[in-house]
Amino acid sequence: MTIVDVVVLQLAVTTGDVDGNVDRVVHAVREHGGTADLVVAPELVTTGYDLDLLRSKGKQLAEPLDGPSVRRLVAAAVEAEVTLVAGFLEASDGQVYDALVTVTPDGSATSYRKTHLYPPELDCFASGTTLGPVATPAGTLGPLICFEHAFPEVATTLALAGAEILVIPSAVPDGYEHLLALRTRARGQDNQIFAIGCNLAGNGFCGRSLVSDPRGEVLAEAGAEETVLH
Repeated sequence: MTIVDVVVLQLAVTTGDVDGNVDRVVHAVREHGGTADLVVAPELVTTGYDLDLLRSKGKQLAEPLDGPSVRRLVAAAVEAEVTLVAGFLEASDGQVYDALVTVTPDGSATSYRKTHLYPPELDCFASGTTLGPVATPAGTLGPLICFEHAFPEVATTLALAGAEILVIPSAVPDGYEHLLALRTRARGQDNQIFAIGCNLAGNGFCGRSLVSDPRGEVLAEAGAEETVLH
């Protein structure tokens, strides 16, 4: 059995400060890259998750997959020789997507766009249309974003397509810690695969990131504060 060393970046980010937020992710990737195979960062870690701001300035903050923020994340992952999963605000064909990028150590970058939007997000983002696992040196990953852990069918679709590890960057608010833990564990146990829930901390977000095994048992869990879980 292959052992995958995972680092989960539970960060408190500054809303709208894209350069500063990317700086922090890049620094963390460089710091932990030597001891990790897979680094996971939260939902919209580059912009912060503030729907009021994103409604008014989303198109200004959004970037294409080959934009400056993702290029910096790619460079950091290549330098550290790790696979990186991080949320970002993607611009494409005049639309804005709540997305994540999976970067492999060879520099390839794959975007996944959130397909199941939380109702208040419907006037902020366009919906993605494609589910699919991503093959990486750290295993075949099944990307989901936050609210999508509520839908067993999403995780099962990914597992049936070959996903070995569900990666779930999230922005779960205070008061919903139980759903983050319950759903992350359940989606892994449903499909007998590992699951990683990586959540924002501070500013109204509950933290509590976790890694669970195929039995749904918790292998590692963070508290509410900003931390690095590994």
